[in-house]
Amino acid sequence: MIRTYEEALEWIHGRLRLGIKPGLKRMEWLMDKLGHPERRIRAIHIAGTNGKGSTVSYLRHILQAAGYSVGTFTSPYVEQFNERISVNGNPIRDKEIVELVQVIQPLAEELEKTELGAPTEFEVITAMMLYYFGKKNIQDVVLIEAGLGGRFDSTNIIYPLLSIITNISYDHMNFLGETLEKIAFEKAGIIKSGVPVITGVEQPEAWTVISEKAASLKAKTYRLGEDFFIVQHESFHDGERFSLETLFSQYPDLKITMFGEHQVQNAALAVMAAEYLRMCYSFLIEKEHIYEGIEKAKWIGRFERVSNKPLIIIDGAHNAAGIHSLVNTVRSHYPNKDVHVLFAALSDKPLDQMIPPLAEIAKTITFTSFDFPRAASPEQLAALCNHPHKATTDDWKGWIKEKKKQKRSDDLFLITGSLYFIAEVRKFIKK
Repeated sequence: MIRTYEEALEWIHGRLRLGIKPGLKRMEWLMDKLGHPERRIRAIHIAGTNGKGSTVSYLRHILQAAGYSVGTFTSPYVEQFNERISVNGNPIRDKEIVELVQVIQPLAEELEKTELGAPTEFEVITAMMLYYFGKKNIQDVVLIEAGLGGRFDSTNIIYPLLSIITNISYDHMNFLGETLEKIAFEKAGIIKSGVPVITGVEQPEAWTVISEKAASLKAKTYRLGEDFFIVQHESFHDGERFSLETLFSQYPDLKITMFGEHQVQNAALAVMAAEYLRMCYSFLIEKEHIYEGIEKAKWIGRFERVSNKPLIIIDGAHNAAGIHSLVNTVRSHYPNKDVHVLFAALSDKPLDQMIPPLAEIAKTITFTSFDFPRAASPEQLAALCNHPHKATTDDWKGWIKEKKKQKRSDDLFLITGSLYFIAEVRKFIKK
């Protein structure tokens, strides 16, 4: 019997060895045994390649400003595991994690003996979350972020009020497919009969797949740039300013404190979602709640300033689209800085598409590695880079300590790559 928080985490993470097993049969079995907690949750389901966590944060802050109690399910975590299941932004307690594992563990062991096989780590965590929000701590609304893809993702057993697909780009191609159409097909798997879809998907080939799936299920779509519009966007020193026009209303001079054009798009999706909840589900959300909510929203590890003197920014840009957004944000906010990049990534990412854009903005670029099974070596990363001032190091902590001594106001130290790496870096710098 598991009794301590450490034992509970060890049991959960021990399931990583089972890898990723697509399909919903094991989740359906678990929900049946638990008395279908997922049916008691008023959920909003969020899928997409990038921007899911930020969109969740914007929407959570809007709903909280309007007085609602909001559960969230996000991944991966940055500071502590419990972040994955949170209430109003506060991670659930260690004791609650233990209690949830005590409920799920015997079922996981029973399931392992059936022809369906053992549940994976993500399936176990999803089951914990659904049991928590469906039976133990029911919330006004729960924002549920899909893990991988959508169609076979273990979160896809919910029937939400609303689905959001942030964007589509290349990531996890070994599971989701090599083309934008195939990836869009997997993400569109979260679309349910009659449930509206809000999306920021831009590419015509991805949009065709999503709009056809939505039409076949009579799910109304609201697409950024077609049904609601960002107007007059400008960057300022503390974030972004923009105006938004939706089918229902106009929002002049919205402000966010997260940086980058991609964050403006994420905020726009959240505003549209809040509007839909107000218009069609009678949520009591006023305009001032929208203004207040998106301005308060933060998402750690995303273009986060962790030091001012010297200027150090960390960003979990872990795929090609993320790097593209990061490079554009650096160019718009810090056009005159000397950028010194420290980069570490997982070896199964499209590194040949990620490193060259970083090298373009870098005065110096240093490659490193970190303690993680799939982490690429510094040499492997450096081999993909053509830059006169590239270097490798096995001691990223030493690199940071060295840079912290430097006080040139022209320097920007940009630490980026895998979110697992960024979590380690953030912990080290905060200490």
